[in-house]
Amino acid sequence: MQPQDVFRPGARFIGVITPSGNTVVERVTQAILANFPGITALFSRTPVFGESDPLPKSYGVPDMLTAARLLAHARPEVMVWNGSKGAKIGIDHDREFCALVHAQTGIRCSSSIIALDEVLRQRGVTRIAIVSPYDSEYQQGLVATMEKMGYEVVAERHVELKENISFASIHAERIARMVREVAEAKPEAVLTLCTNFPAASVIPALEAETGITMLDSVSIGVWEALRMAGIDTAPARAWGQLFAA
Repeated sequence: MQPQDVFRPGARFIGVITPSGNTVVERVTQAILANFPGITALFSRTPVFGESDPLPKSYGVPDMLTAARLLAHARPEVMVWNGSKGAKIGIDHDREFCALVHAQTGIRCSSSIIALDEVLRQRGVTRIAIVSPYDSEYQQGLVATMEKMGYEVVAERHVELKENISFASIHAERIARMVREVAEAKPEAVLTLCTNFPAASVIPALEAETGITMLDSVSIGVWEALRMAGIDTAPARAWGQLFAA
């Protein structure tokens, strides 16, 4: 992009709410949107950091709504909550939050987990594998919630980390190894869950290698925002089959 292109007429904006301890969402979002001249992501943060979660079974809705209201000041076309906690505490929490955002700002809102569930159901996928950076206790809850949603988790791998910011430090080689291991169980889809987990960049090559659909919770959040805004996602096909479909 040239300097004169930065403030081109007709700029379009999507709003992204991300956990405060996250260093992955913005990087992945900006990298994907590099394929879409004129589309800019605007970010707002909500408190999620450290090792302990003061609200293990719910969201800090007031803080999240504050983040959404601040984004609404810039009038993005759509908003997306690019966080994965809904896969652990239940997708209804995402739906309720997104409905509140729409009611209070007039801007349509979705989440990475809402998008994930919709894509799996539209494709008739029921057998999944999960790869994450979480500790065993969190991973067990994640698997249990996905199974309550009607999915059969045929394999899982996790890293055994607790501190939020450490999730972003996992090397691509380790992520790829875990994905290959769960792929041996022949799931219909592999999910890389955690929006501070740097898995998005390894997904395209692993999809081609294994022939298995792979959905990353960060990149699917970007896909959802583009889709909601009526933007053809095909220019970002290098980020996985989801964008080319």
